[in-house]
Amino acid sequence: MFFSCGSESIQNNCFQGFTINEIINLVNPEFNNLQVPGGNAITKLAGRSVIIIRGNSHYKAFDLECPEKDCDTPMTFDGLKLKCTCSKKEYNSLNGSPINGSGCFALEYNVIESSTNTLQITR
Repeated sequence: MFFSCGSESIQNNCFQGFTINEIINLVNPEFNNLQVPGGNAITKLAGRSVIIIRGNSHYKAFDLECPEKDCDTPMTFDGLKLKCTCSKKEYNSLNGSPINGSGCFALEYNVIESSTNTLQITR
């Protein structure tokens, strides 16, 4: 389901035309921080900067492009929320929703544990 980026609607997808289907191997040293709950790793997938966050029993993945598309610098992650460095707008790392305001959600990717050591990231 898609919603517009208008100011009066709930935005959960203001990114159009982005597709991804990548498998990452958690044995790769780049992903060592994902071995523990609360860990995260930033990587390039299909040319996009993506952060993967490990929860207690699941993984989340978000694109680091600022949802408002007003910044060329990737968002940062402080362990709890994603932050656009240009606008200072913050996003919830549980679902990508904007904190303290309306607007576009951060672009979340689907994460499937393919096996013990691999994750499939799709959209």
